[in-house]
Amino acid sequence: MITTFLVNHASAVRVLFWVALALLSVVGWLGHRLQARRALVALSVISLAGVLVLTMTPSGDGGNGTFCTVQLSIPFQGIDTLANVALLFPSTLFLAVLIKRPARVVLAASAFSAVLELIQSLLPNLGRACDTNDWFMNTVGAVLAALVAAVIVFADRRRRRFRGSAGGHVTAVPLK
Repeated sequence: MITTFLVNHASAVRVLFWVALALLSVVGWLGHRLQARRALVALSVISLAGVLVLTMTPSGDGGNGTFCTVQLSIPFQGIDTLANVALLFPSTLFLAVLIKRPARVVLAASAFSAVLELIQSLLPNLGRACDTNDWFMNTVGAVLAALVAAVIVFADRRRRRFRGSAGGHVTAVPLK
């Protein structure tokens, strides 16, 4: 039912995709700015749990009968592509802002996605299809999130440095 709705409203899905990424970015920025570490941890855990539910819940169709589809295409079209880009965006963003190491979080997210695809290939009864394009687009989403997180962390460091130098006490030095 939801797939039919998404397909019938594909243009709205594209707009909502970018709106959702923007809103998630604002939430990540606010969490960082307010130093809400517990909230960022909770959002990371919730988003990772969502990833596991979406990727490890049996689909009921029995799988496609192949170990893993290996493709070398870049599928920048369709709702599946947007879904795969969006899948790891929240958890990567929140974790990268939390630990202030976006590159490390991207590597972990990409490895996590690869493990999910491997599990899908090894457990055909899940009815999930292992596909290298899914891993690639998950990684693209993680990179986008890490770039947003890097901007948030860099801007905050710069703001603090500027505020520290301009907003601190200035001691007058007597001229000789």
